[in-house]
Amino acid sequence: MSENSKIPVVSKAVIVPFILITSLFALWGFANDITNPMVSAFKKILELSNTQASWVQAAFYGGYFTMALPAAYVAKKYSYKTGILVGLALFATGALLFYPAAANENYMFFLVALYVLTFGLAFLETTANPFIMDMGAEETATQRLNLAQAFNPVGALTGLFVAQTFILAALQSDDIDTEGNPIYETLTGAAKAAVKTSDLEAVRNPYVALGIFIIVVFVIIFFSKMPEKKKDKNAADMWSSIQRIFKKERFVGGVVAQMFYVGAQIMCWTYIYQYAENLGIANSDAVNYAYAALVIFLLARFLFTYLMKFINAGKLLMLLSLLAVIFCLGTIFIQGMGGLYSLVLVSFCMSLMFPTIYGIALTGLGDDAKPASAFLVMAIVGGAFMPVLQGMILDIGGSAYNDTTIMGVPEVNFSFILPLACFLVVALYGYRTLKTNRS
Repeated sequence: MSENSKIPVVSKAVIVPFILITSLFALWGFANDITNPMVSAFKKILELSNTQASWVQAAFYGGYFTMALPAAYVAKKYSYKTGILVGLALFATGALLFYPAAANENYMFFLVALYVLTFGLAFLETTANPFIMDMGAEETATQRLNLAQAFNPVGALTGLFVAQTFILAALQSDDIDTEGNPIYETLTGAAKAAVKTSDLEAVRNPYVALGIFIIVVFVIIFFSKMPEKKKDKNAADMWSSIQRIFKKERFVGGVVAQMFYVGAQIMCWTYIYQYAENLGIANSDAVNYAYAALVIFLLARFLFTYLMKFINAGKLLMLLSLLAVIFCLGTIFIQGMGGLYSLVLVSFCMSLMFPTIYGIALTGLGDDAKPASAFLVMAIVGGAFMPVLQGMILDIGGSAYNDTTIMGVPEVNFSFILPLACFLVVALYGYRTLKTNRS
């Protein structure tokens, strides 16, 4: 039995701050998964190509890359709490910008709103992850982070529910006639404009409500007392910290692995809708498969958080990455519902990856964990450009998902070669971590 099993993951002294900060993990999970279906929604409403629609994810995850280092600077110079409050303020601002974006019916305005929203998420993730790790013994830091991250899919499930109930179900641009043909494409003039306005308002409303809720959370955190470790006298010296952390092979490898993991996750969760649509399943029904993926993800994360008491984190990471490769092969080469089920099961493997890579990469960095955390959050940029690459594969031969075949399968199936390659990179990181621990 591991020695870690004898150390409390969360002590009673910090239980209230732990709960408050853990709630933030659910909030950015909500933002992530209410946004994933928007790639398909904007494509239909604004009549975009797959590549153009994929810029929703580029804007969303690009914000992480832009603001991660400023977030680390604020947390390092001032406090974790300050970083979190700035993050919540930016989060609320981006969500509320959906109101003027819908009023202007401008795709670029929506992308700017998402970009600003994720400025806030960059602050929250850069700050909250190392903050959770600091709330207790270093020996249980990765377990503690996995526990907090387990509530991320709770928020994600809520985001999917809102997307399905209040956005996708309300979209008139998704309606089809009795013969299965899209009605929206046949409309012209005022009729099409009315549908466009109505659908963009359906997209707008949940984000505006989210912005108002975030303001309430901001007030609660503002008046709450948070534990803070005594500052290092050189706490604001970011450059020295950056020089030190980039000499750590485990950290550098973690940044690379995190970039590929996040890219794989966003591709699998974004393009499940296109994969299902190619099988004749409407977006409003495809959400049920996204639900199943998230439920599996949630339950597996609790399972693996427990198993980490007994099994090396690097070993689990390697084995689950290799299993994800197998499920990706099923997604590519099994045509029909079996391929969709394989895609859903990838989430079982992904459940432990983000917090485990994060925890392994930050282990032993001390106060340098704050700028190090920024680079791990910047690695989320993998979720910005990899879905665009997958969208480009989907556009081979046209905007449909099966207008050409590659290696004997439709391009939507073949496009999952990208997450497969990403999981191989993550498996290699797990292997090297395990090898380092043994040496």
